[in-house]
Amino acid sequence: MHADIRPFEEIRMLFANLPTPSEESVAAVRARDAQLTKPPGALGRLEEIIEWLAAWQGRAEPAIERPLVAVFAANHGVVAQGVSAFPASVTEQMVANFTGGGAAINQICKAHGVGLKVYELALERPTQDFTQAPAMDEREAAATFAYGTAAIEDGVDLLAPGEMGIGNTTVAAAIYTALYGGPASRWTGRGTGVDDTGLARKNAAIEAALKLHGPHLSDPFEIMRRLGGREIAAMMGAITAARLNRIPVVLDGYVVCAAAALLHAITPDAIAHCVAGHVSAEGAHADVLERLGKKPLLDLGMRLGEGSGAGLAIAIIKTALACHRDMATFESAGVSGKAS
Repeated sequence: MHADIRPFEEIRMLFANLPTPSEESVAAVRARDAQLTKPPGALGRLEEIIEWLAAWQGRAEPAIERPLVAVFAANHGVVAQGVSAFPASVTEQMVANFTGGGAAINQICKAHGVGLKVYELALERPTQDFTQAPAMDEREAAATFAYGTAAIEDGVDLLAPGEMGIGNTTVAAAIYTALYGGPASRWTGRGTGVDDTGLARKNAAIEAALKLHGPHLSDPFEIMRRLGGREIAAMMGAITAARLNRIPVVLDGYVVCAAAALLHAITPDAIAHCVAGHVSAEGAHADVLERLGKKPLLDLGMRLGEGSGAGLAIAIIKTALACHRDMATFESAGVSGKAS
């Protein structure tokens, strides 16, 4: 980063010239769709998915050859306020579970031919307790955003950010409360399974944080550094890097969408290349998706995180692509077209 430019200002520059959708590619897939052996519109949202892929990949023949679920893992100082049913040590244990292939996301990715990579974000050093101080200083937050941009590997053509972090549903709820207004209880859920007392502590921690940081919360970047976690900052970077590299993004659930919501608050166009993989049963995720203008592909009552809902949605997206790419046309199948 340039020494004479504040870290957040350099990041803001990324949003000035974001790639736009390719209308030519959309026209090409529509032309092919019109020739496939089915009535127009008969595949419903599967047809919309192909247009979305083509628009953001910039390809008349969209492809999914290297889809990736990228799980960002971090720990949070606010766990000290008793907001989770599990200790912070579980974050590191679950990362080991991912590495060992034992988590739900491992099975989802294996079942549907999706790559999986886990990024650990200083698990031994939780962010500051946001009821007492900003979670991160500006330089750390910006550096973590930059780390997320670097997580996009060459050849990835579809990205699904995921997360792991004890306490991060509290962080996400705090972000939603700051963006959309309180009370905190409107946005919180039970996370890993807190009881009523734990839920009350969660709401109280968020209200205390908003009171402490309130004067600074008109700026999405300040919300990110004061209330967010490292995985939120890194996912913001990854989603932005995907846009700059014309990689479509499948959003996961409640926590991932907190990163997307911050980008949307910077400029709504920042997440135009994203689809919502599913609607989570956690908190007020459905309300969040409505505010983001995203209609979920799946509604399975899930609230696991890990990128699990997005990973399942990739199976739907791959199915849509297979239909578009491999179905016969009326001409090749010798099927009569619509009567004039």
